[in-house]
Amino acid sequence: MAKPTETTDATFKDEVLDNELPALVDFWAPWCGPCRMVAPIVEELAGEYEGKVSFYKLNTDDNPQVASTYGIRSIPTLLVFKGGERVGEIVGFRPKGDLKKRLDEALA
Repeated sequence: MAKPTETTDATFKDEVLDNELPALVDFWAPWCGPCRMVAPIVEELAGEYEGKVSFYKLNTDDNPQVASTYGIRSIPTLLVFKGGERVGEIVGFRPKGDLKKRLDEALA
């Protein structure tokens, strides 16, 4: 099963922005409870969208540069990128159905 890949300040451009597939990035931190709740849902989606969307996780404690660039103020925040552009944003914990709907809208 596909799992989200860790991305960092150093690899973000190559992995996410230059990706030919749309990409979802889960901005999280180890101390964040809602982040731990959304992680298994993001993993399930990674399996369901395998081959259609690339999934990444970015630890905002270890990688403040990218989080700052995109104005991440609260976590979890999920950003959807397509062709190097941000096309979707989901802030806070959401149920799986809501995440799927928002992801499909961003990819449409």
